[in-house]
Amino acid sequence: MPKCFVMLKLMEKVLPVLVICICMQANAQQSLKTSLHSFELADSVFLLDGKPFQIISGEIHYPRVPREAWRQRMRMAKAMGLNTIGTYVFWNLHEPQKGKFDFSGNNDIAAFVKTAQEEGLWVILRPSPYVCAEWEFGGYPYWLQNEEGLTVRSKEQNYLQEYKEYILEIGKQLAPLQVNHGGNIIMVQVENEYGAYGSDKEYLDINRKLFIDAGFDGLLYTCDPEPFLAKGNLPGLLPAINGIDKPSKIKPLIKSINQGKGPFFVAEWYPAWFDWWGTKHHIVPAEKYTPGLDSVLSAGMSINMYMFHGGTTRGFMNGANYNDKNPYEPQISSYDYDAPLDEAGNPTSKFMKFREVIMKYLPAGQTLPEIPQSKPSIKIPSINFTSTTSLFYALPRGKSNSTPLTFEDLNQDYGFVLYRTTLIGGSKGVLKIKDLRDYGIIFINGKRVGILDRRLKQDSIFVDLPKGKITLDILVENLGRINYGPYLLKNKKGITGKVLYAGNEVNGWQMFSLPFENIQSFSFKNTRAERNTPVLKKGSFHLQTIGDTYLDMSNWGKGVVWVNGHNLGRYWNIGPQQTLYVPVEWLKKDKNEIVILELIKSGTSQLKAVDKPVLDQINNSITSHD
Repeated sequence: MPKCFVMLKLMEKVLPVLVICICMQANAQQSLKTSLHSFELADSVFLLDGKPFQIISGEIHYPRVPREAWRQRMRMAKAMGLNTIGTYVFWNLHEPQKGKFDFSGNNDIAAFVKTAQEEGLWVILRPSPYVCAEWEFGGYPYWLQNEEGLTVRSKEQNYLQEYKEYILEIGKQLAPLQVNHGGNIIMVQVENEYGAYGSDKEYLDINRKLFIDAGFDGLLYTCDPEPFLAKGNLPGLLPAINGIDKPSKIKPLIKSINQGKGPFFVAEWYPAWFDWWGTKHHIVPAEKYTPGLDSVLSAGMSINMYMFHGGTTRGFMNGANYNDKNPYEPQISSYDYDAPLDEAGNPTSKFMKFREVIMKYLPAGQTLPEIPQSKPSIKIPSINFTSTTSLFYALPRGKSNSTPLTFEDLNQDYGFVLYRTTLIGGSKGVLKIKDLRDYGIIFINGKRVGILDRRLKQDSIFVDLPKGKITLDILVENLGRINYGPYLLKNKKGITGKVLYAGNEVNGWQMFSLPFENIQSFSFKNTRAERNTPVLKKGSFHLQTIGDTYLDMSNWGKGVVWVNGHNLGRYWNIGPQQTLYVPVEWLKKDKNEIVILELIKSGTSQLKAVDKPVLDQINNSITSHD
């Protein structure tokens, strides 16, 4: 067959394909151009593509929700009437160790934003290095404290350099997703409630410039509570207000700072509150908040609910409050927040009542989607523990030093450190641990003799040492670094001062790091354990049908639970949290594995699951934990 004839036949087949490809490329480029939006300020309203736009937003934090469940939560947001999602970006998640960035799995913030776009939601991005958010160290990575002279939220050069490297990485991930680049991020927050911390306008301007350098060239804003609104705002950036829902107060406050103009945006509107260990679960009736929501929306103002859905603070990422008036208050793992969407992502009565209010202010012709069905929950029939490993028989290689080393000295972020030394016994006296942070269990020759709890301002215990050479162990738990207030740089963990016995300093320590970063790599074996010493229990359970469930930890003492390798968070019998939420996305049909680190009640072996959370029980009788 002649070559020219073959080529002709080939062109007949290829040419239509080429035409189709060229057309598809042209259509894609045209679609990209038409998807570009503008988001601007008018004197009293926001303008989306030149038309007035009222933001009705709700906060959801991507690491507090399993990635597989992001879309379900967003569809619930749409069903309640929200058109926007707000989220912080967490520095300590994305740069857990200096120079090592992580945007994978549940840390894939770009995927979270894109999922919101697919669901027809705009996004308000809050990537300030400081987030508060009841989050470990307010979002700062622990290793900043190892940088000599570094001062967070300041013009100190070490801090600004680390800040710059971080925000540039965030910009690579998220700047292309702004509305003016074809994405759905309509606003980006600079710093976070800075007015409650400082008033350095030069520092705020450095923040602004760093954001622009990172590619955030859209609308920037600041947010602060009422008393600090002027201190925390930078001229030229939109001032948003937190915690107020009275238009008669909001308008004059914003106008007084913003040259007599709006728009008027309530950046954090609190439908309830968070919880900390040893206090009652916060519950606030929806009826207390619906009038405020109604008044803001009827006035045409924009709003962001903090939180619409709190979810769960997994692992060791809870923060803590502390100031000169109140004791150290570490937050619980549940971030239920009494929000419109509960911890598992199901609508509450508050959801329904807020939805009714929002429906009154929908644009003409717009209706809300049907509310997705609540997810079913299950009870796990039985959980069997097959091995119990004493923590004392499972220690890693230690590090020696004359004085105790902090977590930061050991380059350890979270979890536990066991401090060990030897003493000559045959005496009695006070054992004092200066600046214990935060929870210390004391053992003499492997037997527990007491517990010191920073919450209760405990730092000393009277001990009777037996004769001979004795081993003193102090197991210290980091209960969460301070996330708010003036003590952000007093956040080192472990034994951060001296240990004294009978007035004399104790030296010659070994430190054993127990960060529990990957429980599946832990070697389990049955070992002998003294009564009430820390143990790891491993077991399994089988499921024919999977669904959300809750582990009832009310008969246990204090510790951490992993299911199929996922760290569910902390439990503690002082309450209010008595159950740990297990999302359906982390369960599988047939065999599931469970590991429990129990610190104070090693003999406990019975565990049951329930189909509802328990967040309202306080055990005031438990103080000594014996």
